[in-house]
Amino acid sequence: MKYVEEFRARDLAKKLARGIAREADTGRQYNIMEFCGGHTHAIFRYGVQDLMPANINFVHGPGCPVCVLPIGRIDNAIDLVERHDVILCTYGDMLRVPASGRKSLLKAKAGGADVRMVYSTLDALKIARDNPGREVVFFAIGFETTTPPTAVALRQVRTEGLRNFSVFCNHVLTPPAIRSILDTPDTRDSGSVHIDGFLGPSHVSSIIGSQPYEALATQYRKPVIIAGFEPLDVMQSTLMLIRQLNEGRHEVENEYTRVVTREGNRKAQQLVAEVFELRPTFEWRGLGLMPHSALQIREAYAEFNAERRFEVPTIQASDVKGCECPTILRGVKRPTDCKLFGTVCTPESPMGSCMVSSEGACAAYWSYGRMRMPNPVGANAESVA
Repeated sequence: MKYVEEFRARDLAKKLARGIAREADTGRQYNIMEFCGGHTHAIFRYGVQDLMPANINFVHGPGCPVCVLPIGRIDNAIDLVERHDVILCTYGDMLRVPASGRKSLLKAKAGGADVRMVYSTLDALKIARDNPGREVVFFAIGFETTTPPTAVALRQVRTEGLRNFSVFCNHVLTPPAIRSILDTPDTRDSGSVHIDGFLGPSHVSSIIGSQPYEALATQYRKPVIIAGFEPLDVMQSTLMLIRQLNEGRHEVENEYTRVVTREGNRKAQQLVAEVFELRPTFEWRGLGLMPHSALQIREAYAEFNAERRFEVPTIQASDVKGCECPTILRGVKRPTDCKLFGTVCTPESPMGSCMVSSEGACAAYWSYGRMRMPNPVGANAESVA
C-alpha cells in the first residue's frame, strides 16, 4: 500500500535501529515523551521500544483526548441526557469511560437514556433534523484535530436555523499541556519526571502547524520533533531528537513533512477562530486546572451552547481510588505500576479512561502484551543487527 508499507519496512527499521544505537551516548539517559496516544500505540504495536538501546526511554504523555477529560464533565453529560431528556450524541470511546460511582454513558443508555454513538458531526446533525421535537446535544471532545468539524457543525446549524441542536464543548489544546508538564519540577515526588525532548503530535500539527511549539522549545530548551504515526516515522524522529540532544540544540523539526507544514491549515484555523475562543481555565485529568488550555463557544454562537441552554454546572469529582490514570498521563508512572491494571481494571471492566480509549496508554499495554512485562523498557538494538 503506497505511503504505508514503505514506512513499515523491516530492513529500514534495522538500519535505523543500528543508527540510533550508534549515536546514542551510552553515558546518558534519554527520556523522550511521545505526546500523542497514537504514537504510544505505534511504539508497542510494532515493538519500537524493543529496538531501542536500553538508555532510551519512551515516556507516555497526555495526548489522549478521552483520557484527559475529567470525570466531572462526563457527569455533566450523563446529567444532560438523564435529567433534561436530550438525545446525546458522542464518539464511541466516550460511552465506556467511568464517571462518578463507576457510571458511564453506556450504563445510562442501558437504563433508558437516549445516548447515540456517532462517527462525525454530520451524523449528529442528521439526528437533529430527523427529530425536530427533541433536543439534540453533541458531546464534543478532542484536541485541535477534531475542533474544525465541530465548528463546521455550529456554522451549519446557524445557517439552517436548526434550533434543537447544541454542543457541549470539551475541546482542549496541545501546547498548554506541554507547557504544564515542563512547568512542573522534574522529580517523582513532585508528580513529574524529567523529559529531554518531545515527539510532537501528528494530526494536531496538521491543523496548527509546527510553529506553535517553537516558543516552548526555546523557553524550556527542549527539542520537539513532529513525528508521523508509522514505526519508521517514530524511529527517524527519535534519531533526530538524539542528534539534537547530543549537539545541545533545542529546535522544532518536522519529520512528518508529507502532512505537516510550519503554518498548518490556515482555513481550518480561521474557521475555529470564528466559532471558538479560549476558556479562562479548564480542568484536565492528571494536569488539573490549566489557564487558556481549552475552547468555548463564542457569543455569536451562544444559542447553540449546551452549557448555556441547560445551565450545566461545574462538578468536581475524584478518580476511582487506586487508579493511576492521572499519574500515567503525566508520564510519572507506567500502566504496569498501577495495582488495578490487568486485575480489576481490564478493557471489559475499565476503572479509568486510559484503559478505555483507543489512544490510552493502558489500552496499548493491554493490547500488545505489555501487562506481562513489569519493566518494558527496551531490550537492545543489537537484537536486530
